[in-house]
Amino acid sequence: MTSLPGAHGIGDLGPAAYAWVDRLAICGQTWWQMLPLGPTGYADSPYQCLSAFAGNPNLISLERLVDDGLLEPKDLRRHEWPLGEVDFDRVTPFKQDATALAFVRFKSKSSSHQGFARFCREEARWLDAFALFVALKERHGGVAWWDWPAKDRIYEHAAANQSPELEPAIDLCRFRQFCFFEQWQQLRDYAHGRGVRLIGDMPIFISSDSADVWSQPQLFQLDKDRQPTFVAGVPPDYFSKTGQLWGNPLYDWEKHRATGYAWWSDRMQSSLRMVDLVRLDHFRGFESYWAVPAGSKTAQPGSWVAGPGADFIGALQTSLGSLPLIAEDLGVITPEVDALRTGFDLPGMRILQFAFGGAQEDRFFPHHFDQRTVVYTGTHDNETTVGWYDNLSQREQEFLESYSPGAGKDPAWGLMRLAWASVADLAIAPLQDLLRLGNEARMNLPGTAEGNWRWRVDPRLLKAELFQRLGEMTTIYQRSGTQK
Repeated sequence: MTSLPGAHGIGDLGPAAYAWVDRLAICGQTWWQMLPLGPTGYADSPYQCLSAFAGNPNLISLERLVDDGLLEPKDLRRHEWPLGEVDFDRVTPFKQDATALAFVRFKSKSSSHQGFARFCREEARWLDAFALFVALKERHGGVAWWDWPAKDRIYEHAAANQSPELEPAIDLCRFRQFCFFEQWQQLRDYAHGRGVRLIGDMPIFISSDSADVWSQPQLFQLDKDRQPTFVAGVPPDYFSKTGQLWGNPLYDWEKHRATGYAWWSDRMQSSLRMVDLVRLDHFRGFESYWAVPAGSKTAQPGSWVAGPGADFIGALQTSLGSLPLIAEDLGVITPEVDALRTGFDLPGMRILQFAFGGAQEDRFFPHHFDQRTVVYTGTHDNETTVGWYDNLSQREQEFLESYSPGAGKDPAWGLMRLAWASVADLAIAPLQDLLRLGNEARMNLPGTAEGNWRWRVDPRLLKAELFQRLGEMTTIYQRSGTQK
């Protein structure tokens, strides 16, 4: 969502999002997938959110607040925002100031208070702890919760002895969440009206510095001082020779099992009220996960530990009634992981780049696909397809050309055509591939902490002829929502 164009330095839930839905609908696209929508913490990563339930206040549309009478056009002072990236250091305080002003106006309008009060009641199970967490984090200069004074480090103590001085910050946080979810539902309704459904993304792990770990430490593998004993990551792989050390606390699955996986069920139901299909990140971690001793400098010292497996997925199915999920089954996939996925009839992911370069696994070739699959040219973790092709060896480029004649002349659209022509139920391409952009537009480089998640599309690149060609290809391969 942040990669959309927009007037205030970041993609958000405003006019550019509605225009994007229109573009998708006009060229016959029926699904829009996006990265996680939570409030980002460390390094602005959507996979290191401050809450598993909250929305990102940076996505609140200021234009929509003007429409609601909570801001005036003169309040939206103009900045020279960079076209090709999000400057989070500037965008975040700008959005914070604007939404704080909107809240001042909101409090003077009694007509809106009933909806706000209802939202606060209905979402209190996570919103109360999150709002207190945000207020305390602001009071303590933004440092992680384990560096707060002792009286605030324990959620129960902080909640029971809540200072009245925190109430304004708590109410402002609640208001921002109210605005986010109101605007989100309006956009979702609009997308559905245009025949476009939404795919969300659920990170498997939660940031250590989050309201969830702070308020419910019993659900995680923490020591007596509430510090992680083991942290998440993956062993050495295609992306990193030393593995990826994510650093998130691991779940205490026995505690989750004892509650019938209530926290996970609540989390999934909340997500499915926002989107129509959820990409379940790092699916293999539910069969077994890589546990790295806390304090390790790389992920190499880790080991595989059995996850909750079918007991967990079955509990979700009972709770939800169905499993509208995509299993992100990338990385080291064992027969046991495959059995868990296929046992619940969950579609897996196939990345075309991995068929022809890098990982080069046979399962990523289109002639090996089964229908219950979602195929991608690449993901947010990959190079753009143009950048990827430029970095292939001559032998790899020649093989791609042999497999798909002509693909080498236009690699991004060559892989898109392979995806659209495949038997996979869904075919998805990053916008960077539609636009044939190189690695200057890469979204994330796994294993690095700086400079990621910033790419934003220059609206001048969103040319009608590109979308017309996409629509023609979608019609040829009978992927349009209007076709049977």
